[in-house]
Amino acid sequence: MAHMTSSTESAKTPLEDATTAPVLLIEDLHVEADGSEILRGVSLSIGAGEIHTLMGPNGSGKSTLANALLANPAYTITKGRIVFKGEDITQLPTDERAARGLFLGFQHPEEIPGVSVLNFLRQSMAVRKGINDLSVLEVRMALIEWTKRLGMDQRFTQRYLNEGFSGGERKRNEILQMALMEPDLAILDETDSGLDIDALRDVANGIIEVRNSRPELGVLIITHYQRILEHLTPDRVHVLLDGKIVSTGGPEIALRIEAEGFDSFRDEAA
Repeated sequence: MAHMTSSTESAKTPLEDATTAPVLLIEDLHVEADGSEILRGVSLSIGAGEIHTLMGPNGSGKSTLANALLANPAYTITKGRIVFKGEDITQLPTDERAARGLFLGFQHPEEIPGVSVLNFLRQSMAVRKGINDLSVLEVRMALIEWTKRLGMDQRFTQRYLNEGFSGGERKRNEILQMALMEPDLAILDETDSGLDIDALRDVANGIIEVRNSRPELGVLIITHYQRILEHLTPDRVHVLLDGKIVSTGGPEIALRIEAEGFDSFRDEAA
């Protein structure tokens, strides 16, 4: 990952007072991939310490939003802006967004053979902290603390990243990364996907543990299931259909989805 350079400083245009602005502000975001528009004017804001949930059926644009927020080059923002901690980051590349405190937990974390969890985290933490050569000892000490707090075997950190990991291990490793990266906003893209009841509870408890350490952490949970919300109570729930947010409310929105599905919201949006 590249480090921030002086050219990055020119991109800093404080558009809102960072002391009062939401940690994340998305305004009228339009995103396309392969020439097709997927997001068609998404707007939402997340305050420090808030949990927001974005729910929608497959193909609604949920993962497109996650990828756009982390600057995946396969997704092109054609209109709108992304403001993070008062700074317009719409044009910033992935590593600079991550260095500023934006974290993405992937739906399908990839294997990286030959790179241990320890070395991956050392590199990622160095970028986040702006340190060229972060000491292995510092990373080891942080890992000892957090693997204990998350109920993980410390030998886990010597394994190659996600190689041979179960679905639950991959997702718990994402939570470990989130803990050590100390982000200001975590975007968790279908973290509950493919998990059994026990693994889901472990992942949810891990998120709670990280938030206990960093109560100012904002979280955006992207999902099409209500079940993770049995462990994490969101402040706001947004319903995404056909690339637009069609409803926003409290936890009762998720319960309605569980009872009625997404079609009732589609009828209202029509």
